[in-house]
Amino acid sequence: MILLRKILFPFAVLYGWIMQCRNFLYDKGFLKSYSFDLPIIAVGNLSVGGTGKTPQIEYLIRLLSDNYKIATLSRGYKRESKGFVLADETSTAAILGDEPYQFYRKFPKIQVTVDADRKNGIEQLLSLPNKPNIILLDDAFQHRKVKAGFYILLTAYDDLFCNDYILPTGNLRESRSGANRANCIIVTKCPKVISELERDEIRKKLGSNNPVFFSSIEYDDCIYSANESKQVSEIKNLNKLLIAGIAKPKSFFDFLKNQNDTSLTFPDHHHFTASDILTIKSKAKGSLIITTEKDYVRLRNSIPNNQLFYLPIKTSFISERTTFDSIISDYLKITI
Repeated sequence: MILLRKILFPFAVLYGWIMQCRNFLYDKGFLKSYSFDLPIIAVGNLSVGGTGKTPQIEYLIRLLSDNYKIATLSRGYKRESKGFVLADETSTAAILGDEPYQFYRKFPKIQVTVDADRKNGIEQLLSLPNKPNIILLDDAFQHRKVKAGFYILLTAYDDLFCNDYILPTGNLRESRSGANRANCIIVTKCPKVISELERDEIRKKLGSNNPVFFSSIEYDDCIYSANESKQVSEIKNLNKLLIAGIAKPKSFFDFLKNQNDTSLTFPDHHHFTASDILTIKSKAKGSLIITTEKDYVRLRNSIPNNQLFYLPIKTSFISERTTFDSIISDYLKITI
């Protein structure tokens, strides 16, 4: 695979040039970006997946939803529906996509919407009788047709964008210079303890003039099914089947696994087929099945409730959380 990526280097140069031309046309106004008269916060990355966009969106929802009417707008990756969809009690993961459906299940008081055309999605939201006063754009850093008011760029601690290269040789959707559009950068999935010296070194590598924050993944103390919860400490040493269909599942497995456990890895946003379900049930042999929250919304109707559990995660700032919160608050004060 590494050799193939090196062979494809000329295509990476071509792709990078195309993306630079596209960004130039948007920057100079030859391609139109649309602004809207309400705060829009976009969360995204330069790389393909695995930076923790979903927990960061959820962090913003928790931060803001007590004081504002929040709407999330996602593309709805791999959903079966088309166009603009506003989540309601008839919605499923198939209709919304797994991550938006997760937002809907966890935060029933907010508006959760999907539309591949973010401009149309925003216009549809603003036409609602109970329109939001803040929109959170999920995975929209490269969606230049809409000009958000505030951009949060995520990059994973063990896969910094400054060390990567353009697709298909690397995993970047656009060149590193795209980071200049960000209002702040969050280095995600950091170790729980990271020294100030190392943080300063990473800031220098990223080369941003805007604030750089550091966060880690915080796992819940419990796993949950549709009907009950169990302490992680109680099930850690039990035999179980662990399932992950996310970009980088290692930390999930490491947190739960003991030497007798079985792990199954699927591609990110995987659609579980009838054959997959039979394999999962066969591997589990009646034992607990624990999966990620994102995978749970796709598996929940196929495996018995008393057997299938999920482990929630949150993003946790290592330091300067109040500074980050204040930056968001200051932006909203200016725009609302």
